[in-house]
Amino acid sequence: MYHYLRDLNATQQIGALFVLVFGLLLLASVTTFVLSIRESRDEATAQHDRSELANIETMLRTSWFMILVFWVSWVTGEWVALSLYALVSFFGLREFLTLSPTRRGDHRSLVLAFFVVLPVQYWLVGAGHFDMFAVFIPVYVFLALPLASALANDPLRFLERNAKLQWGIMVCIYGMSHVPALLLLKFPEYQSRNAFLVFFLVIVVQTCMVTQHLAARKLKRPPVAPAISQSFNWRSWWIGIIVASLLGALLAGITPWVPGTAFAFAFIASVAGSMGHFVMKALKRDRGIPNWGAQGRSVTGAGGLLDRVDALCFAAPVMYHSARWYFNI
Repeated sequence: MYHYLRDLNATQQIGALFVLVFGLLLLASVTTFVLSIRESRDEATAQHDRSELANIETMLRTSWFMILVFWVSWVTGEWVALSLYALVSFFGLREFLTLSPTRRGDHRSLVLAFFVVLPVQYWLVGAGHFDMFAVFIPVYVFLALPLASALANDPLRFLERNAKLQWGIMVCIYGMSHVPALLLLKFPEYQSRNAFLVFFLVIVVQTCMVTQHLAARKLKRPPVAPAISQSFNWRSWWIGIIVASLLGALLAGITPWVPGTAFAFAFIASVAGSMGHFVMKALKRDRGIPNWGAQGRSVTGAGGLLDRVDALCFAAPVMYHSARWYFNI
């Protein structure tokens, strides 16, 4: 498969991946629909089947969303892609902060986060200022936003309020902005193909999450941290990581890497994404919610957007900075 994909030109690679990915998603969606209308012999079995199918449908919706975002960004070009990911950051941050109580003294910081920090971060990506892009939020914004809050003269739960805002900015803006940043990495003899790196990241992380979820349901091993996740255990986690890493090696032909290197980067992205997803589950438990979309009602208008992209927000910066460091680009 490596040599087959490597020998195709960019247009042929796009066509092959389009047919493969959307074909598999369509097949899975049709299969799920057919299973949902199948009659069961008893009510207990029917209830169990409905629960299983609901989980599968949720994963499929997430997969459709992530792949569609990638494809739109591919077709529309770099700046439209940046704008699209900026919107994802905007609604993700809005969703995060809606479930994190704020006070009047936080209004200045919130305005700065949405209307200054977010556009500046994405402008730095688009302009290719990679060094400033990497430190703008962790250094400058980290110092500036608490100052804005302090000037509002409201010390009540000051540390807690600012920690929540900083967390939201790091995950929703800093993490997500590294996805389109992959479009601007300059690998030798890889011009005009960087969107494949975004596809590689998305498909590897999503495969890891889906495989881990399905393995956990089949193996039924004791969870590592039951108060946070009933489905997270080390055996299913390793299965998800290995499957996603092997897929990354198979997709090496669309990357600037050989299969061994692609395996390593898929492994890094899968570990970061799955652990990030686990951390975000802990945050949801702290807020007392099952998901950022709050079970069927849209909390912010984004409809559980953060549930769909949280793993990507952790995997993207780790993969991006690992690639820049390893290849010195």
